[in-house]
Amino acid sequence: MGEQLTGEDFNSLFRYFTDTAFRLEVQPVYAVTDERESIEEFLAGEPRPVTEFPFYAAWLDQIRAVTSQGRRVERVRVLEEPPTDYQRWEMWSGQYNIDAGETIRYISRSRAIEAGLPVRDDWWLFDSQRLALMRFAPDGEPLGGEIISDSETVARHQAWWDLAVQHSVSAVEYRTAP
Repeated sequence: MGEQLTGEDFNSLFRYFTDTAFRLEVQPVYAVTDERESIEEFLAGEPRPVTEFPFYAAWLDQIRAVTSQGRRVERVRVLEEPPTDYQRWEMWSGQYNIDAGETIRYISRSRAIEAGLPVRDDWWLFDSQRLALMRFAPDGEPLGGEIISDSETVARHQAWWDLAVQHSVSAVEYRTAP
């Protein structure tokens, strides 16, 4: 068992990674209070740019800062079939992440399972050395997590990351697929 993951722990890992930050995102919905208004506007057909929401704007500023230094921030999102309303909002809002320098890829849940990816917990892998494992309730409510630096566990997650990239498509390819 690793150290308990707090918001400050995550922020420290995210700010100070040196080369790569990879995320596997597997939940069909996330209960993030700061996103609620943007999601509601999107579902009503009247979305504002997410840059107008302080929480999201701060995240994008952080992404711009680290990617402008040559560091890579990438995520693979596992999508339901069809995507949930939340995931449709993520695909729309992801354009802002991409503009800030992040790479986003998509894979269907069935393809992820076929490829052998774990689809229960989300995680970030920092510099292929530290893992931030995150847990969520079925409704998307965050349940906390832990920081793991055990080399065997980290190596397993690195292999899963490689599989996720190999079996997923870029956000651009996903949007233009028939």
